[in-house]
Amino acid sequence: MKRILFFIAFVIGISGIYAQNYEVKSPDGKICMTINVGDIVTYKVMHENTLIIKESPISMELGDGNVLGLSGSVKNVKNNSVNEILKADFYKKKEVVNNYNELIINFKGNYRLIFRAFDDGVAYRFSTSLKKPIIVKKENANYCFDDDYTAYIPYVNARKGDGDFLTQQFFTSFESQYTIDSISKMDNERIAFTPLLICLKDGKKAVIVESDLEDYPGTFFRKGNGYSLEAVQSTYPKVEEQGGHNMLQMVVKEREDFVAKVNGTRDFPWRAMVISEDDTELMNSDMVYKLASPSRVADVSWIKPGKVAWDWWNNWNIWGVDFKAGINNDTYKYYIDFASKNGIEYVILDEGWAVNKQADLFQVVPEIDLEELVAYANERNVGLVLWAGYYAIDRDMEHVCKHYSEMGIKGFKVDFMDRDDQKVVDFYYRMAAMAAKYHLFVDFHGAYKPTGLSRTYPNVLNFEGVYGLEQSKWDDDLNQVNYECMIPYIRMVAGNLDYTQGAMDNATKYHFRAIYTNPMSQGTRCHQLAEYVIFESPFNMLCDSPTKYMQNQECVDFISKVPTVWDETVAIDGKLGEYAVIARRSGDTWYIGAITNWKERSLEIDLNKIGVNASKYKAYIDGINANRYAEDYKITEKEIKDNKVVIEIKSGGGAVIIVGL
Repeated sequence: MKRILFFIAFVIGISGIYAQNYEVKSPDGKICMTINVGDIVTYKVMHENTLIIKESPISMELGDGNVLGLSGSVKNVKNNSVNEILKADFYKKKEVVNNYNELIINFKGNYRLIFRAFDDGVAYRFSTSLKKPIIVKKENANYCFDDDYTAYIPYVNARKGDGDFLTQQFFTSFESQYTIDSISKMDNERIAFTPLLICLKDGKKAVIVESDLEDYPGTFFRKGNGYSLEAVQSTYPKVEEQGGHNMLQMVVKEREDFVAKVNGTRDFPWRAMVISEDDTELMNSDMVYKLASPSRVADVSWIKPGKVAWDWWNNWNIWGVDFKAGINNDTYKYYIDFASKNGIEYVILDEGWAVNKQADLFQVVPEIDLEELVAYANERNVGLVLWAGYYAIDRDMEHVCKHYSEMGIKGFKVDFMDRDDQKVVDFYYRMAAMAAKYHLFVDFHGAYKPTGLSRTYPNVLNFEGVYGLEQSKWDDDLNQVNYECMIPYIRMVAGNLDYTQGAMDNATKYHFRAIYTNPMSQGTRCHQLAEYVIFESPFNMLCDSPTKYMQNQECVDFISKVPTVWDETVAIDGKLGEYAVIARRSGDTWYIGAITNWKERSLEIDLNKIGVNASKYKAYIDGINANRYAEDYKITEKEIKDNKVVIEIKSGGGAVIIVGL
């Protein structure tokens, strides 16, 4: 392998002597990919006069010693242009414009490289037409930059132990805040997952993502030579054993020296960069969705997105009742009654309904009678969702899905995969397909970032892969408000997220503390409400206790009515890490969400940007004393002047504006 890398480095300098150059430009002509085919294949990307990445090598080393992309001989080249409208299921918009120019380079050796240039970014992938199965030792997907740019880096959260630290890092929950540092100062030993953002010249930014990740490991990055990021894939598990969280995981004890075993004829995942001139463009990217495989679920009429009353975050804390709160039927009937009264579509039974440490979803604790709860919920037009550990469901997947579907369960929240090697990625697809077969939807937790699976299987409504509100239960050093103002520009570029907002106990920066059994959020009440608009989440949690919500009925009324899927989305205003303003339309009604970091702001929202000419609006805004008492808010209705709305947002605050009711 070292010899191959040395050879790559050597021939970069001389390949121009023999090279064939090809170009593909975005439909608007601003982005240009230049592909150089010589002794190696490299590509560079320009956005007008700004160099996005300089010549970066592309190759794939196979188990038989063949390296795709080295000494490649071109058979032929094809060009395509596509401009179409994709109908989207359960997404942030009903229609997605898919407009790109494509270059396909076919090489001798029965493989090809496919390049696409969109107005907002670029993508490429390998594709092979080999008769026999192949082993992929490594895919070289480096990104080489021309300067020491600032990066927003989500390092994995593994701790160094005995043995190889790199392979230890492949076991991760994909929940990390961003380390903001220059490329040259990246930690040499640590790897980071995607999406990962780079701040370029001229105020432009690039977010690295991947899409159509099927039967193949996910990609991490670490510091490469110079100002580059070097791709790293999880190696294939050789020896696994049951263990981890409550015996619900398969823990890798030994790994192979390759990353994947695959069919010889296949398309590999897309390597993509979303490129923005203005930060707001990142908040409405469809790149990952566009590159994903089309839906494999013919009938989606049974899939019902919505909101769910959640038990675990609030620690089953209800009061004013004549029974002992906890994991029992009386408690869940209380949640069901709350959901039914307020039009909340679902109630989830999180960890605890199945016998602990057995990884057996047919061993239900004696305090729970699921059939009785399903009947009780059905009478009240509420669906039940079950939490399940990854191994508990994988060991008997079809039996579990069939049994609980027939009982009347609507979906599963599947947790603690904590890996994205080939075997676990395969689990996601098998789980999505099996759940669809039995009309169950899925919410993946302990999960890697979305890579388009929700387009391929629309019953996959959500992914975690985010440093979500659950962290407020145990992290005293939390800076959640700042992080939440980064998510729309980085993590959300990959797709939907289960952030689990909705806290009714809200704290200022100086009053916050982590309390596991009675948690609170950072920032104001309206910051929490605005996240129901800002964050994309077709299956959206109400994280707090029903008892607390009953004491805050105005907030419940808003949360219960705000949609979870949308007809249209427009990013109105914002700046990475500082604030975000996003407008989303459902029918004739626009919901505009705004959040800020710890800085107070006055924001002018121009309704012309969403094509609306309205006379009045309704708003949930921070109260005048929200800087002192974060739960202070008010609801107001006002006339609109000059088609603009001016709102004042307090420190850690937010606002929701509703137009067109």
